[in-house]
Amino acid sequence: MLALLFILFAGMAVGCALSMVAQRNPLYSAISLIGVFISLACLYVTLAAPFIAAVQVIVYAGAIMVLVVFVIMLLNVEEEERQPVRLRTLVPIAVALAAVFFAETAFIIFFVQTSPATPTGSVSDVGLTSSIGTGLFTTYLLPFEITSILLLMAVVGAMTLARRGGLIGANVGVVPGYQSFAREVLDPMATTDLTQVEARTSREAEELLGVSDSPHGHDEG
Repeated sequence: MLALLFILFAGMAVGCALSMVAQRNPLYSAISLIGVFISLACLYVTLAAPFIAAVQVIVYAGAIMVLVVFVIMLLNVEEEERQPVRLRTLVPIAVALAAVFFAETAFIIFFVQTSPATPTGSVSDVGLTSSIGTGLFTTYLLPFEITSILLLMAVVGAMTLARRGGLIGANVGVVPGYQSFAREVLDPMATTDLTQVEARTSREAEELLGVSDSPHGHDEG
């Protein structure tokens, strides 16, 4: 029964992975990647590792994929247009690498399982919640605490960078230097006059736009 479930979930993972690569819409690719993560979580359950399966769903299929989908929607990535392949040598290289991958998989399935060095017996309790918790708070307590400190440093660094980016207030206007204006922009009465008026410095641009603190008059020349 476990062998059938393993084949089923492994086929689902491979199918979702192929769909992720074949999709031209990045959002559909991200959804297919979620299917890969869920299939891997099911495989972990069949291998008696429920804690790793839960982490796979919560962290990868949950938090990481929410971040990926958010970035895709924020960048407004559209569907990729199919273009001719520039480097045609990549196709045979990809086929050769895929053949090597399948050869390694076949070797592991048919030869490693029959090797006398392969341990036999019941499944270990390595992936169980109790064993992982015991290892984290005894043998691996120091690396666990160092990882938490690194995450805290990353949060503090992100907050510092975000505060540095807000030095200019929301109500402050920044006038660029060299710029060209249409006369109808500078004079509301000249609605159809598109004559270009150039400002070579920020001071000239401020005076043309009427936002300068200088006592000089409005200069349109």
